[in-house]
Amino acid sequence: MSKREKQLLKQILAAYAKGRGAYGYRRVFAQLRKKGIICSLGEVRRIMRKFGIFRKCKRKYKPTTDSKHNQPIAPNLLAREFVVDKPNKAWVSDITYIWTMQGWFYLAVFIDLFHRKVVGWSMDTRITRSLVFDAFDMAFANSYPSQGLIVHSDRGSQYASDDFTNKLKKLGIRQSMSRKGDCWDNAVAESFFGSLKTELIYNKKYKTIAEARRDIFDYVEVFYNRERLHSTLGYMSPEEFERNYKLRAAA
Repeated sequence: MSKREKQLLKQILAAYAKGRGAYGYRRVFAQLRKKGIICSLGEVRRIMRKFGIFRKCKRKYKPTTDSKHNQPIAPNLLAREFVVDKPNKAWVSDITYIWTMQGWFYLAVFIDLFHRKVVGWSMDTRITRSLVFDAFDMAFANSYPSQGLIVHSDRGSQYASDDFTNKLKKLGIRQSMSRKGDCWDNAVAESFFGSLKTELIYNKKYKTIAEARRDIFDYVEVFYNRERLHSTLGYMSPEEFERNYKLRAAA
């Protein structure tokens, strides 16, 4: 191994560790460039392949919410338009489950499509309407969106409940729902859960719900929102992308 390769391998391993195993060669390359390390994409790819450094693979999506109910269904206003031009134009939401030795518990999130930041989240041992309400209330308090915001989800009963739909109407928020059985209509939320489980949950065996809660808080608030590089954001973290937007808007 040459001196150059040895030095670059060390830097690649540090970038890979910072990405918690989530980074393939493109994200590792972007992380190295952010640190001012001179290298090429081809070099990084070659070294990672040579030493068996690969990103963790996602597993197949499994639906969580129950769409078998008689409550009204909102139209699909989002229509897979996952790229928007400003914050608080469209949020997506979904619920997933996490297993611990104390039993299942559930996580609901709201993600702003502009900067892909998790603006609101909630965890509970029951999958009820309050799970969605609490996550939404956090998102609203963090973002103060104006009227006209689209909130998109699947057809789960938690989102179709009268309490939640009426709350959105009072705030001037437009509700959107995926088509029946089509997880791709909510692909951004599903992608977030895929990343969470691949990069964190599948590598752990939680003894307690409290332990899992601490890990998920750290993943969402410390890693995902502040550090994890997103290819759709030009290899910036959600907070960095949001910060740059605010600086441009203020200029």
